[in-house]
Amino acid sequence: MVETTTYPMDIDSDDDIHTDNGKALVIAASKAIPWVEKYRPQSLDDVAAHRDIVDTIDKLTTENRLPHLLLYGPPGTGKTSTILAVARKLYGSQYHNMILELNASDDRGIDVVRQQIQDFASTQSLSFGVKSSVKLVLLDEADAMTKDAQFALRRVIEKYTKSTRFALICNHVNKIIPALQSRCTRFRFAPLDAVHVTERLKHVIMSEGLDAQESGLAALVRLSNGDMRKALNILQSTHMASEQITEEAVYLCTGNPLPKDIEQISYWLLNEQFADSFKRINEMRTRKGLAIIDIVREVTMFVFKIKMPSAVRVQLMNDLADIENLAMAIRTLEFYPIMPYVLEMIPLHDLAIKVYRLSFGCNDKLQLGSVIASFTRARSALVAAAT
Repeated sequence: MVETTTYPMDIDSDDDIHTDNGKALVIAASKAIPWVEKYRPQSLDDVAAHRDIVDTIDKLTTENRLPHLLLYGPPGTGKTSTILAVARKLYGSQYHNMILELNASDDRGIDVVRQQIQDFASTQSLSFGVKSSVKLVLLDEADAMTKDAQFALRRVIEKYTKSTRFALICNHVNKIIPALQSRCTRFRFAPLDAVHVTERLKHVIMSEGLDAQESGLAALVRLSNGDMRKALNILQSTHMASEQITEEAVYLCTGNPLPKDIEQISYWLLNEQFADSFKRINEMRTRKGLAIIDIVREVTMFVFKIKMPSAVRVQLMNDLADIENLAMAIRTLEFYPIMPYVLEMIPLHDLAIKVYRLSFGCNDKLQLGSVIASFTRARSALVAAAT
């Protein structure tokens, strides 16, 4: 009989391997989290701005007198973060059991109101240890809801007010029917002040250990236009593309023209002859990959810095404003079929027609020539005003 010798299995090394892999996965997952979510305020005290609104909502929450809410304003101003912080204060660890969060731009039909929202509002919660027995329905991007869905929601709000609070979040309050607006306490979230955006960005930069220059930070604040979400997204994208956060790195990452380039382009537009201006701007645009519409938008802001008679400035700003408004309108699909009729009915000027050509694939050189011609008229008005 042959004796066999058995050896114990060595499992320590496997455990170590799995542990190391687990740590690596956790670290990788942490790095992959968008900074918008990673640094989202967790409490009302963490909300960067709008302290008057936040303090009012906080007081109503503390006194158990929270009404239905309608928070509206531009993107990235803290609307969603504020109401989520309220929910955490109300429900604590039972947060996920007491709140129904829906993005109305995806779920915006009447069936959602009749099924998901009404079912949630009508059922009694069995969660224990919460500070409030009232549940919360959060409808983000509520201005994307259909009119029928909004009317159905009005009836649901009336029926379940005793057990459920509704928080509607939107960018355009005029798209919310009056019947819903009258049933909610409205708070407008304005674009964030540059000071608050700067403070939050400095906190993120310090927490992430980034190498950021003051010029890079200023560029982030300038491009965000009071939108904290946009500022954090640009910061994270720039960090992924460049080791150092500089002004040039930020503008290259976003594709926006540098301020010095806009200053140079504006000088050419207002001082050079048509041919010279066309040649130089076209060379810069080709070399740096700039879009005509982006140049026009940035030049709009630079016009405020140019010393000129009020009448000329007003006319130029009206022209540039028409570009911006029409460019946004004709990019909406439902506006395309009626665009030719609008051009026939409304006496649009050359700049507006230029943007119409631009959005339908007009030749880049024709677009640039149209922009230069528009500024040539403004220059002629400046000369006439000076004489």
